[in-house]
Amino acid sequence: FIDDGSTDATLGLLKDEQLRQPQIRIVKLSRNFGKEAALSAGLSVSRGEAVIPMDVDMQDPPDVLPLLYEQYSKGFDSVVAVRKTRAGDSVFKRFFAASFYRLFVWTSRDQVVPNAGDFRLLSRRVVDILNQMPERTRFMKGMFSWPGFETAYVEYERPNRLSGKSQWRFLGLWNLALDGIFNHSTLPLKIWTYIGFFIAIAALSYMFVIVGKTMFLGVDVPGYASLLSFVLLIGGINLMGVGIVGEYVGRIFIEIKARPLYLIEDIIEPENQGNKNQER
Repeated sequence: FIDDGSTDATLGLLKDEQLRQPQIRIVKLSRNFGKEAALSAGLSVSRGEAVIPMDVDMQDPPDVLPLLYEQYSKGFDSVVAVRKTRAGDSVFKRFFAASFYRLFVWTSRDQVVPNAGDFRLLSRRVVDILNQMPERTRFMKGMFSWPGFETAYVEYERPNRLSGKSQWRFLGLWNLALDGIFNHSTLPLKIWTYIGFFIAIAALSYMFVIVGKTMFLGVDVPGYASLLSFVLLIGGINLMGVGIVGEYVGRIFIEIKARPLYLIEDIIEPENQGNKNQER
């Protein structure tokens, strides 16, 4: 269990449960580092030959675990749990998710499966590869697909949360989507090369039209509104291009600082397991 800087009674409840379930290990992070970092921390301390990340809100149903293991036993290094439907999500969230996945597939070579989250089985060699990847800004769904290897898929019905409400808001989902696209593709940068080329051709063509009209028809004073609109359009496009470059520069800045992705304050091992598990 990864305690990602909780401020409620989570840690105490986990310790109480550990007394009844001695196989539980608790990893306490020094503060809240976010879902992607917490998931990375869990992978880094995992010991099993197969690892399955799960949300604690029980929307990743334990009933699916035997199905994942069945495919793993057939030799698959990655077994992805895919939702059959997103009926529990709002219309807006379904539209946003579908649009993002289409855009990601179009822009990135690291393919992700629509309607698949972090719930999946990963073999030890896949986990070891993920632990070697040093990115600070992470989009785990894309990173999961990067190692390749044989992959199987298991469909399941995703139940509603047992309690509480999701902490994800639109801004958080938007930032996660940006991380997914900008961390796994340089296509947004390349697109602006073609946009700039197209605008340059259009501007040159318009210049010939203006020169021709002036030479053959004389000076045409009207046109202030169209000229202003054109200037504003070009200015807006330039600012969008600068913003795209800024997204990449910001991520370069974070990577260059090379701060730890997370800090583990404590790993709470079951007392009655002694050194046996420490050596595994």
